[in-house]
Amino acid sequence: MRKFIIVASAVLILLFSSCGEKTPEKFTAYYFDWFDTATTIVGYADNKEDFDAVCADISAQFTEYHRLYNIYNHYDGLTNLYTVNHSDGTVEVDERITDMLAFSKEAYTLTNGNTNVAMGSVLSLWHNARTHGERHPESAALPDMEKLKAASLHTDIEKVIIDEDNNTVTLLDGEMSLDVGAIAKGYAVEMVAKSLEEKEISGYLLNVGGNVRAVGARPDGTKWTVGIENPDAESEDEAYLAYLAVESEAVVTSGSYQRYYYVDGKAYHHIIDPETLMPGENFRSVSVICDSSALGDALSTALFCMSAEEGSALVDSLENVEAMWVLPTGEIKYSAGFEKYMK
Repeated sequence: MRKFIIVASAVLILLFSSCGEKTPEKFTAYYFDWFDTATTIVGYADNKEDFDAVCADISAQFTEYHRLYNIYNHYDGLTNLYTVNHSDGTVEVDERITDMLAFSKEAYTLTNGNTNVAMGSVLSLWHNARTHGERHPESAALPDMEKLKAASLHTDIEKVIIDEDNNTVTLLDGEMSLDVGAIAKGYAVEMVAKSLEEKEISGYLLNVGGNVRAVGARPDGTKWTVGIENPDAESEDEAYLAYLAVESEAVVTSGSYQRYYYVDGKAYHHIIDPETLMPGENFRSVSVICDSSALGDALSTALFCMSAEEGSALVDSLENVEAMWVLPTGEIKYSAGFEKYMK
């Protein structure tokens, strides 16, 4: 499970008061309703009423995205991804679903298949095993490998047909299912951030379970400070490995220490390598800085499953993208431009 230190995420947000007159004021709101995690909204406004009004708008948007992208629950009167996964044939959906799935296909290509929303058949086996293991640790077990291999035959993203003109989704493989856990949260954060920018609202920081997106700088022009958490909770070193200065960027971290369960004394986390069908073991955590929380979410998952060399090559090929890798040994590797963000 994610660790909660001040805010529930893989990062710590440090907010320093600016010198001089404090206008507008800083306010903070907390929510526990979306994407199975906690959300913190920090913003500056002339008064609490104005801040609450912005938060009400943000809350309404996140509630809609949470329901649309939910694969575990059906909601009366709403066609969501649960509906898609449990339907035969073509399903008409909200354009926010087709837009997100179209982005997911682009992410699949960009990451050479390491971020694949069509892996639901495999991930559901891990989800069920992890849920059982958390509730009944005495009988915790790994998913059967033969079943994982059989499920992996139904993960071809090319069989997810998206018609953006008519807003329909068709799964050509009847045994396929979608799992958008590697993208949906970051995508929703990005869409909400963009909506604030379109309304010319600035000076806000959104943090949805480790997907952090700054919407402009703070009113005094200074950048936000975001700390990358040390994945080794038992380390005697500092709890945070780096402090980053960001203004309109996203910071997203994926780690092996966030959601896991134990089998025979060994921890098995939730980031599944599409090649091995097992939790990735190359890193303890990967943090990405980029202009989009959606891209950061997709990349942090993919980089976690890639080798350091392959991941570095991918990051270096992209504009305005930097990354930090924490190896199992505790060694830290940075992309070429990552340290320019460090305080």
